[in-house]
Amino acid sequence: MGAPRRGDCAVSHRDREFDVIVVGGGHAGAEAAWAAARIGASTAMVTFNRDAIGRMSCNPAIGGIGKGQMVREIDALGGIMGIAADEAGIQFRMLNRRKGPAVWAPRAQCDSDAYPRIVRRHLEGCPNLSIVEAGVDELLTEPLDDGIVRHRVTGVVLNDGTQLRAPAVVITSGTFLGALMHCGERQTPGGRVGEAAAAGLSRSLATLGLELGRLKTGTPPRVSADSVDLRQLEPQPGDPEPAPFSLRTERITQPQIQCWLTYTNPATHALIRDNLHRAPMFSGQIESPGPRYCPSIEDKVVRFADKERHQVYVEPETRDADRLYLNGISTSLPQDVQQRVVNGMPGLEQARIVQWGYAVEYDFVPPVQIDASLMTKRVRGLLLAGQINGTSGYEEAAGQGLIAGINASRFVQGREPLILQRDQAYIGVMIDDLVTRGVLEPYRMFTSRAEHRLHLRYDNADTRLTPIGREVGLVDDACWAAFSTRQERLQRWHAIADRTIVDGRPIAAWLKRPEEDGTRFRTAFPTLGRSAADEALWQRVLVDIKYSGYIRRQQRLIDSFRELEDRAIPTSLVYEGVPHLRREAVERWSAVRPRNLGQASRVSGVHPSDLSILMVYLAARDRTRPAKSETEN
Repeated sequence: MGAPRRGDCAVSHRDREFDVIVVGGGHAGAEAAWAAARIGASTAMVTFNRDAIGRMSCNPAIGGIGKGQMVREIDALGGIMGIAADEAGIQFRMLNRRKGPAVWAPRAQCDSDAYPRIVRRHLEGCPNLSIVEAGVDELLTEPLDDGIVRHRVTGVVLNDGTQLRAPAVVITSGTFLGALMHCGERQTPGGRVGEAAAAGLSRSLATLGLELGRLKTGTPPRVSADSVDLRQLEPQPGDPEPAPFSLRTERITQPQIQCWLTYTNPATHALIRDNLHRAPMFSGQIESPGPRYCPSIEDKVVRFADKERHQVYVEPETRDADRLYLNGISTSLPQDVQQRVVNGMPGLEQARIVQWGYAVEYDFVPPVQIDASLMTKRVRGLLLAGQINGTSGYEEAAGQGLIAGINASRFVQGREPLILQRDQAYIGVMIDDLVTRGVLEPYRMFTSRAEHRLHLRYDNADTRLTPIGREVGLVDDACWAAFSTRQERLQRWHAIADRTIVDGRPIAAWLKRPEEDGTRFRTAFPTLGRSAADEALWQRVLVDIKYSGYIRRQQRLIDSFRELEDRAIPTSLVYEGVPHLRREAVERWSAVRPRNLGQASRVSGVHPSDLSILMVYLAARDRTRPAKSETEN
């Protein structure tokens, strides 16, 4: 197909054909476009405004519990979120240090102006990628009758009537599909402050037979920094030695800035309760479910009525720190109530709100309608990533976007899709959860969602995933050489550790003591450097040694689960024809179309007895198939 000019923001009559079209320029869209183009597909990213690419609509932070692990995985596969967060970061913290290494998670507060500029710089310098400033009103398709697949995507129609053609389209629409913002009684069409909603695309998806639902998210008010009395707030410093997200970052060198902590109180809670009739979530104005794990302050006050206060982190939005983000009081209360709630907290008595909190309702596609490649089951070549699949968070969106971009490119190339398993990555856990269980509320990643947390640590993402990134074409020669050197050094240090005796005892025996941090063993490692990368490798060796027994046990479980994951289910299987299956199992499996027995076992509403019946049926089917072939021959 015609190769577009890099970085174009208009499409000429000659350059309207691509391999892949990515609709949307948020975190999912950025990774999808980057992946597809880097792999070699001629790619168009269609976004309302190129300056909004990678914009941080809510908290300008990357990482956190479960999320930080996914950012490491994105980086290991060759994505851009980690490297952008390292460059834009203004405060870095490793969370959960007091707990085991399975749940350690990096987090960075970022400069909300710098981060999108960095992402855009990467995309504008990416070969095979054009950036098209427009909206998308309609999907172009052709009829196709192939089982449950009814259509084949052929391109998109822009809001000026221009048609772009491609055999693969990735929709990463974020909160913009049919979006409606709420601030008190006031309602405004739009998916983000100052940005329009996308209406036509929802109609086009519904016309193709995709079911749509509605979800809700929200954001807190921002205040002017010069109106806050920081002396009354509790300082929240960053780590003295920040851990980078990206293994391409040798060390975080930019100075870190302070965050702070304040609290709500009984008076602010009483004020909120007195105005619940004006809160859209409680007045009936909003009926869509919101994120249970990131509730609004109205929800907190109602659900946790016994608590006298809630934490509110006061976080700078930029390095200049002229605007502060009030993390913990997401709200859609009317402006006059928001002002009084903010002014009722210590240090914020004179705070001026420069952006009001609001809620936004938007359309999404319940994700049981996609498969593990993120392609829709009804429309061939159409992939979905990010909040359109019912997730929340930049990191969840970016992880899906990267996989969707990879698979869109592989689809065009006629190659099998990349599907990460639950024991390979948190990204694999998330996608499997979405396509097998669906969502009733915006999905957020937590370490508790993974069965193999000790195996899916933030520090070993490169070992798990960089070879995969290399195979699909995202990890370049320089990154691969650095990875190979790192792995060789890791193996050498492990070998030294295995034969090292300190005071008559092996290192493993010392590390069973909770107070031992491993510093006493440095003298046994003459090749140990002092760089941040060397220090990270050293800590990883110690973790591997200390938890070796648990890691081996977990690997045995993974191997046993693999037997189910490796047992494929024919895509043409008619579940109504499987004797003795319960009606609910038939309905659920027919909707999800699991790829293997492992995925089938995780579908909601399925009992162990259903799985046993299916296993017996498939085994009998396999035994009779050769006999039938011989008869036919």
